[in-house]
Formats: sequence, C-alpha cells, structure tokens
Amino acid sequence: MLRKSQRRRQAFTLMEVLLVAGILALMAAFAIPKLWVTAQQAKIKLAEAAIGPNGPIATALEHFKFDMGRYPETDEGLNALLKPKDEVDDERYKGPYLGNDKLEDPWSKPFNYRSPGEVHEEGFDLWSCGPDQKDNSGKEGSDDIKNWIEK
Repeated sequence: MLRKSQRRRQAFTLMEVLLVAGILALMAAFAIPKLWVTAQQAKIKLAEAAIGPNGPIATALEHFKFDMGRYPETDEGLNALLKPKDEVDDERYKGPYLGNDKLEDPWSKPFNYRSPGEVHEEGFDLWSCGPDQKDNSGKEGSDDIKNWIEK
C-alpha cells in the first residue's frame, strides 16, 4: 500500500489556484494598457493614411477636380464625392468617387473639410478631430490629424 506522500495528487489546492489567478491578473494589468495604446496608434495611422496626399479621400478630391475643374466647396462637403452620376446635372461629373465608408475617421466621426482652405488657399483643408474628439465642431484641437504641417 502506498503512503500518502507517495500517492499522486488529484487536484490543485486553493492556494495554487489563487496564485495562478493573481499572476494572470498581473499580466492582464500590464498588457491591456499597452494594447489600448497600440490600438490608438493604429487608428491615428489609419486617419493619417486616409487624409494624406495619396490617401483615398485626397485622391477622390483630385479626381473630382480633374473632372469638374474645381474642388467641392465647403458647403457641398465631402458628400459631393458620393453622389451617383445621375443625381448631378453636370455632364463632366464622373462620380461617385468614394464609397460611403470612407468619409468617417477611425473614431466614427466625419472628416472635416474646407475648400478653399485656410491653410491650402488654392486647395482644401482636410482633418480629423483625432482620438480625444472633444471638438467635433470642425475647429482644430491639439491632437487633430491634418493634411498640413503646423509651422
């Protein structure tokens, strides 16, 4: 007959389970904030790519200008890029130039557009209010993502 010390253990003790749970909680406490920062950085990069000079919105605006001889005015907004050809009474219009999903930033807020621009007087200003989204009125804030560089 085997002694107690020689028998195989059949289960974990409560102390072992609590120790493992504590280690997992510590690992999560360090990993989750890093994942959050990484996710925010990825969203910032997506917004920069969308409004950058080779991004889909800027490219669509250039196609619109090529066809129409001008950028959409501020009051027309970026929605001018979405209209089907049969809704526009100008034969030069070859749209739509974008799909509906392209007009929101990664935080599901509309991109801001101004033409003629205050920065790009002969072109357009395009920006997102960025991660904080505190100022979604179209005014510039401290973490905005813009198609221009501050001087």
